Amino acid sequence: MTAELDSLTHPAGTPDSAARWLDRYSGSLLNVFGTPQRVLVRGQGAYVWDDQGRRYLDLLGGIAVNALGHAHPFVTSVISSQLTTLGHVSNFFTSPTQVALAERLLQISGAPTGSKVFFANSGTEANEAAFKLARAHGKADPSGRRTRILALDGAFHGRTMGALALTAKQAYREPFEPLPGGVEHIAFNDTDALADALDDTVAALVIEPIQGEAGVRPLSPEYLRTARELTRAAGVLLIVDEVQTGIGRTGSWFAYPGILGSGADLPDAITLAKGLGSGFPIGAMITLGAGPSSTLTPGQHGTTFGGNPVASAAALATLHALESDGVIENAARVGSYLADKLARLDHVTAVRGRGLLIAFDLDAPASGALVARGLDAGFIVNAPGPATIRLAPPLIVTTEQADEFLAALPALLEGAVADTKPADTAEGA
Repeated sequence: MTAELDSLTHPAGTPDSAARWLDRYSGSLLNVFGTPQRVLVRGQGAYVWDDQGRRYLDLLGGIAVNALGHAHPFVTSVISSQLTTLGHVSNFFTSPTQVALAERLLQISGAPTGSKVFFANSGTEANEAAFKLARAHGKADPSGRRTRILALDGAFHGRTMGALALTAKQAYREPFEPLPGGVEHIAFNDTDALADALDDTVAALVIEPIQGEAGVRPLSPEYLRTARELTRAAGVLLIVDEVQTGIGRTGSWFAYPGILGSGADLPDAITLAKGLGSGFPIGAMITLGAGPSSTLTPGQHGTTFGGNPVASAAALATLHALESDGVIENAARVGSYLADKLARLDHVTAVRGRGLLIAFDLDAPASGALVARGLDAGFIVNAPGPATIRLAPPLIVTTEQADEFLAALPALLEGAVADTKPADTAEGA
């Protein structure tokens, strides 16, 4: 850290204790996230350190973002080099890194001729673009009836207004209604419900191959195949949200073909973000084929920062390191190892997921207590439900690091489950 930056983040005379930082946080930042669990000051690989010098094994990876861990030397060197060369140009211009990244994404997605890429800054913005792609597809239908967009129960596609309309969770939606209309949520993993809902009034079906926010719930191969067949027959766009599952997270570049196998019939659009920049903000929508790729025309959508040279360089460096260092294979190998070990533990009733996107259910509503106990013991995990824990560590995590967590977990589980039981009273003791 430079001396100038150090003087800004550690003003003279200000104690840098966690309590003081959190007090300053509450006095200066909008309270939409609640109180931060820790004040983190640095990271290296799969570990982060707080302001007290305590080390934590990061088993959440910034919610599936830090694909290559923290402070990856190749990514940081590429970002630094690009930033000192050309940082931002607006979308009146392009750059070699932007074009090269688009070509690379088309290559790893197996995109057919005519496919294109739109760059954004996050997953929710990528899904906003997909929402508009669906609307434009519906508007192009001469019948004027293709106005419905289908999503699934349990879906999470983001918190901006269009993406929120696609998101199913009522607690996220209700405070901001009315949301953009025409979105209907249908039963998860139910091919009959899908067949009943699809007709010539539907513009698009938006799905996640694995619902992360809902507790890492995978769609079945049968559902994914049926969704592709039915949407194609009905003239409906199939849009696959791979914001959390893409870029190696599930042990393959994308979860959708990873579940269906090689040669799977591709969707019409894929959205990406999280792991793409390995911590640097970038999102993308890939439109597959000439039809979906010609739906949006100049002036219909845009972004100021999306795909700027630095973000594109970060993503190119990430994709290169994931492939050249065998990181995706590591995600599949360590993920399988971790899932197998988790399934053998007391208090664990189910394990779901692929690669290094894993959830395990508990036999008690103890996930909040386990997150707190895990943090005190030096492990960062997440609770998407009262009895569910989600793991999305950096894809570079090793079996030895997984063993650190597995060795500590039985005692953490016993303590967390005990925390949920009513305390004995004098009469009942």
